[in-house]
Amino acid sequence: MDQPKRFGKAILYGLITIFSIALVVSFLFTFLLKFTDLTEESIYFPLLILSFLAVFIGGLISGGIGQEKGWFIGGITALCYTLIIALFQYLGYASSLSTSSLLHHLGFLITAMVGGMFGVNTLSKNFKS
Repeated sequence: MDQPKRFGKAILYGLITIFSIALVVSFLFTFLLKFTDLTEESIYFPLLILSFLAVFIGGLISGGIGQEKGWFIGGITALCYTLIIALFQYLGYASSLSTSSLLHHLGFLITAMVGGMFGVNTLSKNFKS
């Protein structure tokens, strides 16, 4: 498979991984909020940590499938994730990303880049075609 197709596939699988983890975590915390005395403020940091973990794993998968330039593939994966979230927020809620959200997404970018580097070095042998 040539490099652009492999990179596109890697980014797509990374995004699918991120959104799949986010979906499961969202359902879990929705049930916790509904059936316990937890508040949205009390779950902010656990959700933030799990968000960073999801983006790291997405970068890891992207880097493993891409097999080279993990920092680049992880970064593009995070930028695509940020773009999707920004579009959803703007089109769905008519608001833009706040300063704190932009800082979170900058952290996501760095985290996914590191995940991509780890993916190339640890998982790429598992995804050789």
